[in-house]
Amino acid sequence: MFKDIDGGVCAPLGFQASGIHCGIRKNKSKKDLSLIVSDVMCHCASTYTQNKVKGAPIYVTQQHLKNLEAKAIICNSGNANTCNPNGIEIADQICQLCGNELHIDANDIVVASTGVIGQPLSLTPFQNHMSDLINALSTKGSQDACEGIMTTDTVKKEYAVEFELNGKTCHIGAIAKGSGMIHPNMATMLAFVTSDVAISKEMLNEVIHEVVDDTFNMVSVDGDTSTNDMLTLMCNGLAQNQEITQKDENYQCFKKALMYICTCLSQAIAKDGEGATKLLTCNVLHAKTKKDAKIVAKSVITSSLLKAAMFGEDANWGRILCAIGYSDADYDIQKIDVDFKSKKGKICVCQNGGGYPFSEEEAAQILSEDEIEIIIDLHDGDDQATAWGCDLTYDYVKINGDYRT
Repeated sequence: MFKDIDGGVCAPLGFQASGIHCGIRKNKSKKDLSLIVSDVMCHCASTYTQNKVKGAPIYVTQQHLKNLEAKAIICNSGNANTCNPNGIEIADQICQLCGNELHIDANDIVVASTGVIGQPLSLTPFQNHMSDLINALSTKGSQDACEGIMTTDTVKKEYAVEFELNGKTCHIGAIAKGSGMIHPNMATMLAFVTSDVAISKEMLNEVIHEVVDDTFNMVSVDGDTSTNDMLTLMCNGLAQNQEITQKDENYQCFKKALMYICTCLSQAIAKDGEGATKLLTCNVLHAKTKKDAKIVAKSVITSSLLKAAMFGEDANWGRILCAIGYSDADYDIQKIDVDFKSKKGKICVCQNGGGYPFSEEEAAQILSEDEIEIIIDLHDGDDQATAWGCDLTYDYVKINGDYRT
């Protein structure tokens, strides 16, 4: 129904992006300020972190999106603008500076930040380089914008797809950042999604929460929910499809394309977890309810002991049963089967809640791959869920031991 294309957030019609170094980060080779702009006003919706300590940009963006409309997104990296006494003022002034240069209302701008918490953020870099940021806008600027929001990320997370609605060619593009401090709760890390699809504000707000709940909310790197997590989805309608106003076939098609994009981003974030060497995918099958399946999958993927075992290529399935056991889900432990799977094969390690004879050597070979699937069959119903995570390595401690320095 859809195909992968290049272009990221600039793949949809009417979008430009840019990313520059403005001086927030000491390393001049790293971009630290990004901008995404639509030619026309967009219907826009966001999800936000549920951490009670929120970055100032979250509060400003929430106010700006009360009417579910926006025309631009500006984001800096290197400083989270969190726990600052003048944080709200700084975020407001960033929007004002950007709005003045773009000749748009500051209230039509989404503002975001990522980086170190609790550090003063000067307005000077924004004042000195806002015109440079606007002048760099380009329909080829998605990669620059993607680089400008990265912190400890080691790879760019950028995707786009093309599909049809009502005979009209439509697009969705996205960039995201996230490597550490990843354990979303009704939010994401930072993800900015653009589309030229025409969709009502109400349906846009519905679809973003439905998709995020099954994608970004099922990712965990280290169990820490960030103070600045946010996903923003902008739709400008330039594809000229018949506007989606109800949950019909067109809504489902748009949702599937968006689900695909967000799944790709979620997997990329988990695989790029700080210090990670393996992407872990936990598939829970035959649960009583989808909620039970999600709880079990997320509990297993979050277990530090299980993550450490995967780093050591140790098929310590008892840690999986332990993580299931302390989860608040409804299941019968005596029905549970557990398998490990990778490109090297598949092996059963637990059956009916107890040990199953297996070759440790074969299991180690399977776990030696950089992508591991943990399959948990609850044999208790018809629902299922998937969560993504990564292994826990020595490098995770090294990265976070001197993060500020």
